Amino acid sequence: MTDKVIATHNGNFHADDVFSIAALKNIFPSFKLIRTRDLEVIGKADIVIDVGGEYDADAGRFDHHQRGGAGERENGIPYSSFGLIWQKYGLAICQGNQEVANSVDAGLVSTIDAIDCGHVEGVAQGISLSQTISMFNPTWQEDSHFDTCFDEAVDFASRVLTRFIASASGGINAKDIVAKAIDNAEDSRVIVLEKYTPWKRTVHALSEEALYMVYPSPSGQWRIQTVPVEPGSFEDRKPLPKQWAGLSDDALKEVTGIDDAMFCHNGLFIAGAESFESTMKMASIALQD
Repeated sequence: MTDKVIATHNGNFHADDVFSIAALKNIFPSFKLIRTRDLEVIGKADIVIDVGGEYDADAGRFDHHQRGGAGERENGIPYSSFGLIWQKYGLAICQGNQEVANSVDAGLVSTIDAIDCGHVEGVAQGISLSQTISMFNPTWQEDSHFDTCFDEAVDFASRVLTRFIASASGGINAKDIVAKAIDNAEDSRVIVLEKYTPWKRTVHALSEEALYMVYPSPSGQWRIQTVPVEPGSFEDRKPLPKQWAGLSDDALKEVTGIDDAMFCHNGLFIAGAESFESTMKMASIALQD
């Protein structure tokens, strides 16, 4: 079987063409990559990315620089080449899970599209992945070859994309576990997880009563964590008791009367004990405080 020929532009590269190639590595086990602006070479390629002035997914053309662009999302963010590639191949890359593909698009792809297309509204400030990818380009003081640097950027982007997919999958798969824990709670104010699972989004969606989450730590002890009033907020529905703030070991044991109490954060949002039973006692005390 002849390898696909994929063409993109040569010279300076950006996050959209780099991530497009990284994404296609998940679809095609091997392919020949040509970085060029030679229209004759581009015309013979099986897939063309970010160059060529044409968007036709069925024909393998994924440019967005032509007059009128290549469309935009419902939220107004235009598609760059990465977004166009993701529309075509994202579902397959995410093993047929549309929810995961949508999550990666919202969290990664659309941001890269927005920055590449100059659509800055709603894009977080600070160092972005797009800027990070751009820094793989050789500077005027370096003798590095653009194609070599491009390959290094693709390797980096491939790893980032893999972790975004894993994170999205983990968050989505956690929903059922947390929902079941909410249903099974003896007290709707205290939700117990048998294993730490991302919970905030699901708890806020399904429970207005939940105040504390109890779960085991990786080291074997147990934790109690407050539920914030909304995702991302530093205000809690019910903080832990003020007298626990910043205490640990003997000082916390004396205040709580719990002989294996370990610590309480000064911010009163998390505390811990050696055993599940003791952590549940902490929850009981906190509810009555």
